[in-house]
Amino acid sequence: MIMNSSKQEVIQLGLKIYLKPEVIRMTFLGFSAGLPHPLLFASLSAWLASAKISMTDLTMFAWVGIIYAIKFLWAPILDNVSIQYLSKTLGQRRSWILLTQILIFSGLLFIPSIDPQTELGFLAIISIAIAFASASQDIAIDAYRVEIISNKYQGAMGASYQLGYRISFLFSAAGALYLADYYSWKIAYQALAPLMLIGIITVLLIPEPIHKKSLDGEGYSFQKSILEPFMEFFRRNGSWSLMLIIFIGVYRMSDLLVNVVANPFYMDIGFNLSEIATITKVFGFAVTVLGTLIGGLSVVRYGISRPLIISSILLAITNLFFLLLESMGPNIEILILTISADNFALGFSGSIFIAFLSSLTNRDYAASQYALFTSIMFLLGIILSGFSGQLVDHYGWSNFFIWAAFMGIPSILFSFIIVRKGWQEQD
Repeated sequence: MIMNSSKQEVIQLGLKIYLKPEVIRMTFLGFSAGLPHPLLFASLSAWLASAKISMTDLTMFAWVGIIYAIKFLWAPILDNVSIQYLSKTLGQRRSWILLTQILIFSGLLFIPSIDPQTELGFLAIISIAIAFASASQDIAIDAYRVEIISNKYQGAMGASYQLGYRISFLFSAAGALYLADYYSWKIAYQALAPLMLIGIITVLLIPEPIHKKSLDGEGYSFQKSILEPFMEFFRRNGSWSLMLIIFIGVYRMSDLLVNVVANPFYMDIGFNLSEIATITKVFGFAVTVLGTLIGGLSVVRYGISRPLIISSILLAITNLFFLLLESMGPNIEILILTISADNFALGFSGSIFIAFLSSLTNRDYAASQYALFTSIMFLLGIILSGFSGQLVDHYGWSNFFIWAAFMGIPSILFSFIIVRKGWQEQD
């Protein structure tokens, strides 16, 4: 009876949290944020490969991801510069989100008119432009999320955001491949680009958050827009600032190292493309959603501290499941087990870390500081993951996955130190 009562309380708490209007809205904004990524990376790579572009030229497009990693450099502009007329109508946050969404929509519609065999350089320029708009959309949405609701609900907000993000991945990753296979890459992009209207309509319907300080018409200066937000973080956290920055940088390092070689690994050990798509994309999506929801709920129920440590451990040890898969070969059951562990850890840790990063921001500098944190989180991983292929070639899959797991140890150690001594949760 007590156990049933406890379960009912958990269910009621979950419904109360995830049915909040602010949380539901983040699902649609997450969809808008996630849609461009596969169309700029995984799906675009498949298109270039089908167009017989060399691997040397093809892999250079991966460096477009650096745009996302350095977005903190222009994030202060979104905090301090208003868009004439649009900001007066929609407010600072919604106006920037809407503008970036329109630019992404236009770019995705234009890309399929480019012939990669004769206009590869032009395609690269357009891809960079879309990535810039997409990264700017991420900045504005992150700031909106931080400002619209208290830190207590940031775990659920992060979970809802990731849910929408992952749903859009099904469309722009798996969906693009299906459409290109049955029709053409031109039709694939033209069919998927209008899905950005989901985000555009959402922005027109949601309220603007209340700002702690006036943002409208403040203008831009290097001192106010670049130095001040970052110096405020260091002043507020004192001697622990550097420790927090290092922790952010190493948190997802082991996970990012494996992500870049995951599909080649599955193919190398004998799985066909249909098996990879069904298990890693469709089934993996469901497991990731479960992880994000449990992660968001755990923040509300237990706070950020304990789940943060658990998530650091999960990100490291789940890499060892790939070691098991490598030893067993193309075994569907072991692949399902591996994807279950890896994707649950990814979803769970994503919700936890979004809440953690949100707790570190000062809402007066929400866009600038959150963009800095996410950039630090991905920059090191992007740089190191470029060497993953060389490590596999020189040392083999088994040694690579062991090494990747060991790369998660710094994250575990820093999480213990920070939670125990250097950081206090704020409401």
